[in-house]
Amino acid sequence: MKNTGLRIAWIVPNVFLYLTALGLLSFIIVFADGLLEINRFVIYVILFVLLLFINLICSFRIASWIKQGKM
Repeated sequence: MKNTGLRIAWIVPNVFLYLTALGLLSFIIVFADGLLEINRFVIYVILFVLLLFINLICSFRIASWIKQGKM
């Protein structure tokens, strides 16, 4: 395994971003009624989708770097 420290430095924050997305999703589900009342539901859903999209891009980038031998 090459650059174990570098892999950890990229993978650990990526895992935390997935946990953040999971927490945001649970927040949206729990407080959906209140968010709908104050017209913020759509904003939070868009925020969740963007966060998940960024996480997926980062995961694919990390996987491609590992396959290429950069990490």
